[in-house]
Amino acid sequence: MTAIAEFAEFDLTMARKALESQPFSRLIGARLSAFGDGVATLEIDIREDLQQQNGFVHGGVLAYAADNALTFAGGTALGPAVLTGGLTIQYVRPATGRTLRAHAQVVQAGRRQAVVRCDVLAVADDGTESLCAVAQGTVLAVRTS
Repeated sequence: MTAIAEFAEFDLTMARKALESQPFSRLIGARLSAFGDGVATLEIDIREDLQQQNGFVHGGVLAYAADNALTFAGGTALGPAVLTGGLTIQYVRPATGRTLRAHAQVVQAGRRQAVVRCDVLAVADDGTESLCAVAQGTVLAVRTS
């Protein structure tokens, strides 16, 4: 991994405010549990309204979790003005349990883009984690002017 740029003002508190400002993230109930040094972890409580007809967490929820975790992790390297440039996701097993946890880490960062990978885990009531999906994406710095 390349050196992560320092954005002292973009800390966990500011990142949580950014997440809270996203209406869809509020709807889903997403929260950031870790943020900084090339890493971001996003968590969502598993509820019935986030499941598909077989009782598994809907794949779109897993993709959302990976997308936002990737983008926040990229933001630790590129600053707060970032967007997902693209991502791929591979579903490994159905997600069931208490909590969905998306843990993303910057693999490589330059001045304008970062490559980030993410593991999406389902956490059971006893704390056991099961890998449900693996994603990789590109995060792009956005001009704010």
